Amino acid sequence: MTQTLEPGDHLVDPGHWRTLPDLAARALGGAVLAANDESFAEKESLIRPYPVVHQPHTFGHKGQLYDGWETRRRRESGHDWAIVRLGIPGTVSGVVVDTAYFTGNFPPRISVDACRLDGHPDLTEILEADWRPLVPVAEAKGDSVNEYAVRDTGRCTHVRLNMHPDGGIARLRVHGTPVPDPSGFADLPLDLAALANGATVTGASNAFYSNPVGAITPGLPASQADGWETARRREPGHEWLDVRLAGRGTVRVAELDTTHLKHNAPGWASLEAHDGETAFTLLPRTKLQPDTPHRFVLDNDRPATSVRLHIYPDGGMARLRLYGRLTDDALAEMRRRFDAP
Repeated sequence: MTQTLEPGDHLVDPGHWRTLPDLAARALGGAVLAANDESFAEKESLIRPYPVVHQPHTFGHKGQLYDGWETRRRRESGHDWAIVRLGIPGTVSGVVVDTAYFTGNFPPRISVDACRLDGHPDLTEILEADWRPLVPVAEAKGDSVNEYAVRDTGRCTHVRLNMHPDGGIARLRVHGTPVPDPSGFADLPLDLAALANGATVTGASNAFYSNPVGAITPGLPASQADGWETARRREPGHEWLDVRLAGRGTVRVAELDTTHLKHNAPGWASLEAHDGETAFTLLPRTKLQPDTPHRFVLDNDRPATSVRLHIYPDGGMARLRLYGRLTDDALAEMRRRFDAP
């Protein structure tokens, strides 16, 4: 039986979950795999990284051009849907359904389902998967950012966005916590600061220009905006970024990448590790160059659970990579999370 929410039941203050990474982001490997209909506007628009753009009275052979996914006017029973593969599987804490510029053609209600299919399933397997509700049928508003908190602790690999009955949606964001598959880690060295491996940005002294999570996302930085950048500091002190590692582990190599930061790179940086209440230096204060990937081999054999990157006095860091090995206990805990129902 379909569960229907009263208006506003799921339209909650997003609070902390809006700060979690978008697991469906194209930059993380997300993809829109299928939709039952995309007569007016293509499904791939749902996970575009940039803000929605709109030019009224611009018409193509399908009608008004929309930066989003739009289906035909449904004349039969049922509803429309699109399936998104998460770039990084994990637990979902909140969903954003943005109907920007869809005014007379937005869906009055939406729902979101999820499934878990590890490995590399094909579309037939995905369509036949055991789907569970993340967001039951809920009211949606036109030309609005509709926010839905999710209370689900299971690992998700795919989500299905449903429009009841039809219409258009500009963007879908699926905020959550990565839950990586530890079978590929074994005893191999890995980037303990990588979002894809389960690391998380837990704090930053300043995030004026960009979301700090950019510093631990996959791939090479694409532009000056692709990373972490602070405002210009006008008072004494310096800026910092805190990263909780994928698990307790020993960091042996650090990469501090200032690519694209030509006139706003930090002058110096240092790394401070924390293992419970104990703090120790991984990298002493070291001079950095602008627009340069820096690689430092560390004289370290102590495990840590988190690392604070200090930059002096301000500026940006395109990417932070901390290569090392998980402890046996940390790897066992990762396996436990992966195997949890």
